[in-house]
Amino acid sequence: MPVFSFGYFGKMRMFVILLAVTCITVFGFAHYMDSSSITSLMHRDARPPAPQIHCRMLNGKTAIGGALTPDHRSEARLRIDPKVLVFVETTYTQLGKSITELLVHNRIKYKVEVAGKSLPVLTNQDKGRYGVIVFENLDKYLNMDNWNRQLLDKYCRDYSVGIIGFVSPSEETLVGAQLRGFPLYVHTNLRLRDASLNPGSPILRLTRAGDTAWGPLPGNDWAIFQHNHSGYEPLEWAQKNVMDYPTDGVAQPPLATVLQDHGQQDGIQRILFGSGLKFWLHRLLFLDSLSYLSHGQLSLNLERRILIDIDDIFVGEKGTRLKPDDVHALIATQNRIEEMVPGFRFNLGFSGKYFHHGTHEENLGDDMLLRNVAQFNWFSHMWNHQQPHLYDNVTQLMNDMILNKDFAKEHGIPTDSGYSVSPHHSGVYPAHELLYTAWKKVWNIKVTSTEEYPHLRPARLRRGFIHRNIMVLPRQTCGLFTHTICIDSYPGGRDKLDESIRGGELFQTIVYNPINIFMTHMSNYGNDRLALYTFESVIKFLRCWTNLKLTSVPPLQLGELYFKLHPEERDPIWGNPADDPRHAKIWAGNKRRTTLPKLLGLGPQKTGSTAFYTFLSMHPAVASNLPNSDTFEEIQFFNGNNYYRGLDWYLNFFPLQPNDTDDKFMFEKSATYFDGELVPKRAHALLPKAQLVTILISPAKRAYSWYQHIKAHGDPIANNYSFYQVITATEAEPKALRDLRNRCLNPGKYSQHLERWLACYPQQQLYIIDGEQLKSNPVAVMNDLQRFLKLPPFDYSRHLRFDNKKGFYCQVVSDNRNKCLGKSKGRQYPPMDDRSAKMLQKYYRIHNQALVKLLKKLGSRPIPQWLKEDLSVTS
Repeated sequence: MPVFSFGYFGKMRMFVILLAVTCITVFGFAHYMDSSSITSLMHRDARPPAPQIHCRMLNGKTAIGGALTPDHRSEARLRIDPKVLVFVETTYTQLGKSITELLVHNRIKYKVEVAGKSLPVLTNQDKGRYGVIVFENLDKYLNMDNWNRQLLDKYCRDYSVGIIGFVSPSEETLVGAQLRGFPLYVHTNLRLRDASLNPGSPILRLTRAGDTAWGPLPGNDWAIFQHNHSGYEPLEWAQKNVMDYPTDGVAQPPLATVLQDHGQQDGIQRILFGSGLKFWLHRLLFLDSLSYLSHGQLSLNLERRILIDIDDIFVGEKGTRLKPDDVHALIATQNRIEEMVPGFRFNLGFSGKYFHHGTHEENLGDDMLLRNVAQFNWFSHMWNHQQPHLYDNVTQLMNDMILNKDFAKEHGIPTDSGYSVSPHHSGVYPAHELLYTAWKKVWNIKVTSTEEYPHLRPARLRRGFIHRNIMVLPRQTCGLFTHTICIDSYPGGRDKLDESIRGGELFQTIVYNPINIFMTHMSNYGNDRLALYTFESVIKFLRCWTNLKLTSVPPLQLGELYFKLHPEERDPIWGNPADDPRHAKIWAGNKRRTTLPKLLGLGPQKTGSTAFYTFLSMHPAVASNLPNSDTFEEIQFFNGNNYYRGLDWYLNFFPLQPNDTDDKFMFEKSATYFDGELVPKRAHALLPKAQLVTILISPAKRAYSWYQHIKAHGDPIANNYSFYQVITATEAEPKALRDLRNRCLNPGKYSQHLERWLACYPQQQLYIIDGEQLKSNPVAVMNDLQRFLKLPPFDYSRHLRFDNKKGFYCQVVSDNRNKCLGKSKGRQYPPMDDRSAKMLQKYYRIHNQALVKLLKKLGSRPIPQWLKEDLSVTS
């Protein structure tokens, strides 16, 4: 067996590093015995003491390696996209899920591939599609087939892309096994403890070195690396667990658990992890590895803003409220936190009705809060803590808010914060329009926060939106709720709370989110003062282990900053509250019996969508939306400004079913949905199970029909420009002319728009109608459609009849009378000029070819005759 030694970095450098690690280990072990052992003997049911977080940073000493964080940016970042390619063993493996969840937490784009299959396309012209390659199981990289391995390695060298690999646990224990193709050896299935970091590593940016994570490391399947080459450098060390591996008092060398490959062997930089992401420190190192290997493309901003809301001030049962000593402790802790987080103040949300509703001593606590009004920031909750969605009258809701505002003025509480939080998040999302109206009129609210958008869990997916000019920010939980007032009632006890603080969920929440608004309650600050202990502890732990720059600003500034960071979130995405039990509970009761559409008619315009709407409405089992006074039968909700009117506005178009039954097949049709860029995503969020129907005719014919349609309606551009001038307008032409050109041409790019819908909906929910068949033989088309929709049979042959005068099919009213569409339908236009026809034939050729491929892929409908004819004409 080979003799192992740690690589030679330069004798002096190695000596300094090992000396530092040894000193830290000795110091930390002594501390561990002094504090942790004693703490474990303490009475666990007592109020938590002052936070027991110790590190050099908190002692006023800079961490080893200096205070400056490295800038990982280099010119190589210009040749790669900020996206991660993740190779997993299967789509269900736990580490693979943990990797992707961590990327989602930090809004890092990624693509997942199952290892062993062919490689995805790695380049786009002369740019790499991925900045870092991650292997959930390092063996899958080491044992790739030669062809794929050579392709991947060449890509990494050509674009300076690095690789992250995790040694996967296995039943077989390896002792000194060489990694294939590398001068590296691994030992596996070890139990370790006391991890520390290499303070000289250039990888560390988010993570701060200089201290040791004392205690056993999670799991018994750790791998360690040994090497005898100068191109390798440990990033993390640990020690063998002396309880499992007795050493007879002999000092043991540190063991490399995360290793950097500088790429001296083959020109590819790699970072290898001897364990997955269960260890909290590995999550930080993984983010730093992404930053380093991507040359700064995937670097996280190190600034973090923190706001801590204390809801329910003055609300609470006797015996749970704040006493004068609790208020003193609140102010003292706030002052200590402000030294670590510049600008910090607790943000108190008050409900004035419950002022002086406690014991004598608790009432004195209320008085002390008001004597110290200037020490805190304040926001309005609700006067009587009532949930706003229970109000169906805006005047009553405003009166409640006015009572709270009058209370604030009487007691000197500021009323100009522009921020409010709704009790139980009611009315914010799902949006209750009366709340937004009352907030604006009474308090001039500009920003609020909620945990509910788009859902309560998972928290990593919480996002913001703007509605009625009120910014709604995502709010985070810290593990403390109204009932968690004593440490002995905390789920899991003191150990579980400390786990969340010391690298766990609360710690990671702040690490991953540039802006953090935490929800707490007044009861968390009395009794055992769990909130004071929790927040002071986690802030200290963050300073010990990260280079994050913590600050605090008022809510209005937070809102402006949030949407500057995430402008794509300004538009809300309305979901169906009935699909989420939590949302259903905070949704106004009179809305719950609304029937949403089971079918969407997508259009596009001038393909026969109005005829389709009329024919489908004839079916006795089908009902459509109520008409829109502005757009007749079309609601046009998902594609325009109507969407910002909110879900309540949309629901008003769908009548309630008798006795809360759901026997009618509800549908709506808006021909502008088809080519709306945002429509598929919006529609799927609200109607994920809806059937989709679209109607297609020759795109050239559709474009000409649209031009003639608006010309007949007096459009000045259409009346002053010929059809050919419109469709050939350049970017130098007036905007109104370019807009008309786009409305003529863009909807006809059928395959492009259908692909967008199919990215949100499964193909089984999409039904394509040949518009020419709908016009010439609507009975057959509607019969096929009702079978697709699984509707009861309806004999369309008895209800549709060709009208010789109109030139199309109409609804049968009696033996000698038809009900036809209006004058604007079925107009006879002059033939399209040859020059325009040839131009459109050429323009749509590539789009029509793509449509043929898509229809063949779908396999559900034959290729329309008009499409064959459009492609058969040569230019």
